[in-house]
Amino acid sequence: MIQRIIQTVTEGPETADFIIIGGGIAGASAAYELCKTGRVIILEKESHPAYHTTGRSAAIFQKGYSNGDPVIHALVMASEDFLRHPPKDFAAHPLLTPRVLIYIASKNHPEALENLYHNLSAIDVGIEQIDTSQTAGIFPCLTPEYQNSAILEKDVADMDVTALHEGYLRAVKEQGGQILTNAGVEKLTRKGEYWHVRTNTQEFRAPVVINAAGAWVDRVAEMADITPINIRPLRRTVVLVPPPAEIGPDIDGLPFVMDAGQGFYFKPDAGKILVTPGDQHLSPPCDAQPEEMDIARAVHYLEKATGLKIRKVDHSWAGLRNHVADGHPVVGFDPESDGFFWLAAQGGFGIKTAPAMGRITASLITEGTLPQDIRDLGLTEDRISIRRLKK
Repeated sequence: MIQRIIQTVTEGPETADFIIIGGGIAGASAAYELCKTGRVIILEKESHPAYHTTGRSAAIFQKGYSNGDPVIHALVMASEDFLRHPPKDFAAHPLLTPRVLIYIASKNHPEALENLYHNLSAIDVGIEQIDTSQTAGIFPCLTPEYQNSAILEKDVADMDVTALHEGYLRAVKEQGGQILTNAGVEKLTRKGEYWHVRTNTQEFRAPVVINAAGAWVDRVAEMADITPINIRPLRRTVVLVPPPAEIGPDIDGLPFVMDAGQGFYFKPDAGKILVTPGDQHLSPPCDAQPEEMDIARAVHYLEKATGLKIRKVDHSWAGLRNHVADGHPVVGFDPESDGFFWLAAQGGFGIKTAPAMGRITASLITEGTLPQDIRDLGLTEDRISIRRLKK
């Protein structure tokens, strides 16, 4: 708990109660909650927030994410109410739009569906096994290799990532928080009860620094002479293709289709078909770009599963999904240094868990514990603490 050094300071705009390094969804959600407690400054090294992972996400709200991992499931469940019922004036329209989701598998890998059904049945996820005719009724274009039973997950929705992120940042500004872009951090130094954070243009100070720098969290830690967590940025490729004539131009009602074995998926997206091969290539922190092999693999998987002939790719991009070894987030104060707080490793689930992660961050900083409703979902501090990585 850090209450003993939190104070509302008024010496000038360079001083705050909390400095957040990184303006993506992690930093934005934390700032939204911390603004209720004190003065916040977000330092974003790019020209605009969400330039990297957040702005490249093809997020979908699904309770069965990560094969039913209990830690991630608890975070998703704790975020659902905010996403379905955001505060008044948070966004101009709903953050979630219902979308049917089916998990498929080739006839060569029926065990993939069996294992998934077993795992999701053990937690609070609404699923249903559907037969071949039901699957065809939901998505009639599957090839014979995939024309078998499937799993239907209920209460799934497309997410408006931009509206969620901008809603957070707008609220931060309304509460007096500052969001500074082109503010790359160059050095962090602890002096007494304050962290002094030097950027390429000026210096800031605060009792608490939140490291929400995505793929760059280890580099930020090194600037502060703190041991890194060995973050693993993994590149994921996404492509957009025009809908072939066989399925017509009106595709908005088609489902989100995910292969339970190989991890590729596709779904409608603003009149196009969004596809990812499910790739995870270890990468240095960078402005990730797609590679031709992964673009080709995405198209191949779509054609293999549907029989559709894809003649061109309209657009492609890549983003970094940031993990540590156990696949769980890292949230909490570093044991090596007062006031240095990690908010990291939310690879692949950071958008759908942002409301919970923001609340957890604020609660750990100001109260020293998790919110009780999140604890009631079975999550404990040790499952997400940095201490598990520094034993």
